[in-house]
Amino acid sequence: MKAVLYTAFNERPQITRLPDPTPDPHGVVVRVMATGVCRSDWHGWVGHDPDIALPHVPGHELAGVIEAVGKDVRRWKVGDRVTVPFVGGCGHCPECHAGHQQVCHDQFQPGFTHWGSFAEYVSIHRADLNLVALPDSVSFATAASLGCRFVTSFRAVVDQGKVAAGQWVAVHGCGGVGLSAIMIASALGANVVAVDIAEDKLALARAVGADITVNAGTVASVPEAVREATGGGAHVSLDALGHPTTCFNSILSLRRRGKHVQVGLMLADHSTPAVPMSRVIAHELEILGSHGMQAHRYDVMMPMILSGKLKPERLIGAEISLEQSIDALISMDSFRGTGTTVVTTF
Repeated sequence: MKAVLYTAFNERPQITRLPDPTPDPHGVVVRVMATGVCRSDWHGWVGHDPDIALPHVPGHELAGVIEAVGKDVRRWKVGDRVTVPFVGGCGHCPECHAGHQQVCHDQFQPGFTHWGSFAEYVSIHRADLNLVALPDSVSFATAASLGCRFVTSFRAVVDQGKVAAGQWVAVHGCGGVGLSAIMIASALGANVVAVDIAEDKLALARAVGADITVNAGTVASVPEAVREATGGGAHVSLDALGHPTTCFNSILSLRRRGKHVQVGLMLADHSTPAVPMSRVIAHELEILGSHGMQAHRYDVMMPMILSGKLKPERLIGAEISLEQSIDALISMDSFRGTGTTVVTTF
C-alpha cells in the first residue's frame, strides 16, 4: 500500500510502499477513503506521544470501506461503510464495562499505538465494539472530519459541559476543535463567545454559530472581555487550543460555579500549566477533561447530522492528496488556514 512514513521524530515524512495490513481475529482492515490532518498528528510527529514506535504511519481521523474481516468479527462485513473514534476500547476493563471506552485502560489509537490512516489501508482492532456505521448520506470527508475534533468537542459540550439552551459558552481557540464546539453549542441553543487571534478564524466562527467574537490580540484582558460580553462570565468555557494561556483565560472567563473543559491537548512543556486555584475554590468552579467519544455515543450525534441540525461539512477547509498531507502535517503548529484539512485522494 501507499503510505506516509516517518523514521525519526521531527524529520520530514516520505511517501513509501508498505505491506498491506491483515486483520486481527477481532478486527478489520479498512480501505481509507478520507482521513483528517489533525494537530494531534503533529504532536505525534514531533515526539510528544510515548506510545509511538518508529518507523510510524500517522493518521487517526478516518472513514472508509471494510476491505477484510477477522474470523471473530460478527457485526461487520466486507463493503460496509464505516468510521471510528480515535480512541478504541478493549471491552474488558472496568471503564469499558461502564461504557467509557474513551478512557479504556488498554485503549488503542490508530496513528499512535499502531500505524494509522495516512495510507491506503488501516487496521482497526476490536471492531464489534469500536466501529461506527456510516450512513450513505454522510460523505467520507465529512465522516473523517468527525473522527477526533468534532466528536471530542461533542463530548466536551454535551456530556462533560452539559450545556443547556440559554447558557453562555466561551470557546478559546477557533481551529477544528473550537469551530466544532461553537457549532454544537449553538445547535443546543446556547449563546457562544469565540476567542482567537486571527480575524479569518473569528469570521468563520461567526458563520457557524458564534454570537460574539473576541480578538485576543487586541483586548487588554480576554477573561474581562468574556465576562463583560456574557454579563458575569460563561457557564461553560472550553480551551480548544491546548496552551497554558488559553487554559488560564478559560478558567478566569467563568461565572461562579461554572465549568472549564480542557479539550486541546497539553503535552511536553505545556503539560503542567498554571491554574488560578484560588478562583476555582472561591467560585466553586469545575475543571473537566474531554478525551474523545465512545462509539455508542455516535447514536446521539449522528441523528443531529442527518437532520441538518449539525453541519460538520461546513468546517472542512480543504481537501488534499496523500502527497500534500506531509506539508499539511509538519506545518500544523503554524495554524495557517481555516477549518479542517482532509485527505481524500490516495
